[in-house]
Parts: sequence; C-alpha cells; structure tokens
Amino acid sequence: VQLQASGGGLVQAGGSLRLSCAASGLTFNRYCMGWFRQAPGKEREFISAIRWRGGNTDYADSVKGRFTISLDNAKNTVYLQMNSLKPDDTAVYYCAADPGCILSTMASTMAYDYWGQGTLVTVSS
Repeated sequence: VQLQASGGGLVQAGGSLRLSCAASGLTFNRYCMGWFRQAPGKEREFISAIRWRGGNTDYADSVKGRFTISLDNAKNTVYLQMNSLKPDDTAVYYCAADPGCILSTMASTMAYDYWGQGTLVTVSS
C-alpha cells in the first residue's frame, strides 16, 4: 500500500490550497480515507475523512465550512480543498487509509493502518 500526498505550500491567510493523495495497492471501495495534520509541538489531529463506498464524510469542527474532502475513483485519489486558510492551519498534512472503514471511527488516528509521507502547509498572516 502506498499513499503519496502532495499539494502543500506557502499561502497567505485567506487563500486556498488543494491537497492530493494518490493511493495504490488498496481495494479502494472497502476503505475510508482520512486527512490529519500535525503542527510543531502538537499531537496529530483529525481533519476530515471520506468513505470510498457511499461517500460518507466527516470533518473536524475547526475546518467545517472551509475544507472539502472528495475522491476521484478513476484516479484513485483523494483531495482536500482548503479555503479561507488561517495561520492556525499551518501543519504537516497526512493522508491515511483505514481498511476497516467503520463510520464511528473515521476520526480516530488508531483506525488507520496506512499513512502517506505528509505535505507541509504554511499559512502566513
């Protein structure tokens, strides 16, 4: 299983970025795909997740209304569209895959078996 995250960068507050996570080696329609982030000195936190089958989604309260998760079945890729970015959004963003895909645990880091390498998002004030 390989997850390749990309799309991070430096953006001013109020700007937008779209992160991508290309997945391979998975039985895609059985998985949940999640995005997490980790800021310096802080624990890794849940941002958003999507169930490949059915498209159920979940978001952290801190990003609701600003971030949108989506997937492209043909490209085996999950996206995170991030709008109205704030300096507090600065972190390394990770995508992850959960083969069990239980809706009640979509927000738990413990549910995810596979992780990408992370992509850095820096939001300047």
